Amino acid sequence: MAKKFLSGDEAFAEGVRLARPQVISAYPITPQTIVVERLSEMVENGSLKSEFIHVESEHSALSCAIGASAVGARAFTATSSQGLLYMAECLPYASGGRFPIVMMNANRSTALPWNIYGDQRDSISQLDSGWIQAYAENAQEGLDFALMSYYIAEHKDVSTPFMVNLDGFVLTHTYETVDIPIQELADKFLPPYETDNKLDLENPKNMAFSAGPEHNYIFKYKEHKALLNAKKIIKDAEKRFADIFGRKYTGLLETYRTEDADYILITLGSIAGLCREIADKLRAKGKKTGVVRLRYLRPFPTEEIVTAVKNAKAVGVLEKDISFGSEGTVFTNVNSALFQGGIVIPSYNFIGGLGGKNISHEDIENIFYLIENGAERVNFVGIEGGD
Repeated sequence: MAKKFLSGDEAFAEGVRLARPQVISAYPITPQTIVVERLSEMVENGSLKSEFIHVESEHSALSCAIGASAVGARAFTATSSQGLLYMAECLPYASGGRFPIVMMNANRSTALPWNIYGDQRDSISQLDSGWIQAYAENAQEGLDFALMSYYIAEHKDVSTPFMVNLDGFVLTHTYETVDIPIQELADKFLPPYETDNKLDLENPKNMAFSAGPEHNYIFKYKEHKALLNAKKIIKDAEKRFADIFGRKYTGLLETYRTEDADYILITLGSIAGLCREIADKLRAKGKKTGVVRLRYLRPFPTEEIVTAVKNAKAVGVLEKDISFGSEGTVFTNVNSALFQGGIVIPSYNFIGGLGGKNISHEDIENIFYLIENGAERVNFVGIEGGD
């Protein structure tokens, strides 16, 4: 492996290069642009053999990737924020057609007010589109997701598109040292893409057709089952990845000091590192605190959350998202998991980081204090009294 000092965008581009996509459809949008810029350079200098297609919009970018996947090509695209929302019409086409496209999304706030900084409202708004959704904590995990996402998405028991999310600017434009696998090991991990779900003149078939009430729900049921099947394939992919590259991952979620924790904070993305740091600080003061980082929101880790928090006295969910007029969408999902698992403990929602607003050490300490001592059901971090 080679070590390089890269931004999250550049690291992800290196992971895509190692995956050898045959078609890349590109439309730039901040803070995703660097990914497709680097990939265009790789195609130009010959380090990546791929058709690099400049399209006129994000809608066209995903439409192009769907077309490529429909003829059996490994396809990649990337987007962010309003670009993802412009693609929204195409997302269920990709999942309903069972096209295992990989897309990197640079998490960024959505308008209005216009804002280029990072929160997770863009991707979380699309949780019901039928795509696998993963959230990286750092550049290394982003690179590794780029490889693993293809393995998972293209597995015959899954055959579902995969969205990898990196926090805008915090990850996409922050530099760190990453290990880049050699191509031979990447090829060993990820074989060439083969599928029967493609247009083929030798074996003609009907694709992307209409289906009435008698049959439509069967296709939707199979789509749902494929996402559930992904839970096992994610574990298989991570074991294979560890065997070949030596880096280990923990499935749908990652736990930190939760075994004996009284108070647990559940979160996702790059903020998890600060949450763990504060948990350690509070542990030194005698508080039994722990952290759960959600690595995937689809498929959702229901059973894993129940196992992680079953001995806790209370939990909080910190997310960079809000379903206006209700609560954070991640909080809704976590509470469903607690109910299904018979876990009856106080749970509190903390909405932070909207529009890129900084979440400080003091904010996290106060969140743990409120988890222990009680809070409003939904709390906006940094806004006293919620006004």
